[in-house]
Amino acid sequence: MPAMNALKTLALLTAGLLSANAALAAEPLADPSRLVTIGGSVTEIVYALGAGDEIVGRDTTSTFPPEANDLPDVGYMRQLSPEGVLSVSPTAIISIEGAGPPETIDVLKKADLDFAEVPEAYSRDGIIEKVKTIGTLIGRKTEAEALAADIAADLDPILAANEARTEKKRAIFILSLRGGKVMGSGTGTAANGVIEAAGLENAIGDFPGYKALSDEAVIEAAPDIILVMGGAAGGHSLSNDDMAGQPALALTPAVQNGAIYHIDPVGMMNFGPRFADNLKTLTDEIYGK
Repeated sequence: MPAMNALKTLALLTAGLLSANAALAAEPLADPSRLVTIGGSVTEIVYALGAGDEIVGRDTTSTFPPEANDLPDVGYMRQLSPEGVLSVSPTAIISIEGAGPPETIDVLKKADLDFAEVPEAYSRDGIIEKVKTIGTLIGRKTEAEALAADIAADLDPILAANEARTEKKRAIFILSLRGGKVMGSGTGTAANGVIEAAGLENAIGDFPGYKALSDEAVIEAAPDIILVMGGAAGGHSLSNDDMAGQPALALTPAVQNGAIYHIDPVGMMNFGPRFADNLKTLTDEIYGK
């Protein structure tokens, strides 16, 4: 056990070092006066650093803070067109890693303006890295250090308490019920990051990404908890009745006990500045205060 703890400590230190090095590798944008921000967390962080007035366009996923909705929408982050992004005459683009399609990103990188890509990692260190990287890009390193410190102060005690839980509940995150099949989350996803941060075990987490699960797999997983996106979730929002009406889910402890939790796709699954608040709410609902 001491050896395992030492390995975990080394892993955490290494992750923190990699995060710091990634932020240090960022170079300030030549002209951030007219920004297009792609990715909900990117937009939210720019606002949180006091530079919201510099944004002239944002992608469809950027819906917080509310004033971001008044800005021109340049398209969905994974289905961007060069014309849509460039139509607002930006001087620079800050995009979350994974935006696309690749051919659009290639065109934007070759345009006569700065294009910066912010690494995405669904973890505590990933949030801190995004804040510091964006702070460097827009010339607000001091503000970014302060915001990162505030986020860590709020988030670290919650994560420590959840990590220390001796009896963790088993969870499934359901993306959709398209075609009557449960589309569940494996590893390497925002959903799995939420599951781990909330002190839960992924009941089906032996595959990467998302996939349709057989009824047998759902029944065998027997989750104590079901997580789904709530609110305006791009057509993915599911009701409790939807899940109770799916035969395999109806047999799970989660549905039978009403242990279904709807999480904020913007405030939580973007892994941005409000992650700690949303995580505390979810953890309190699942395990009690």
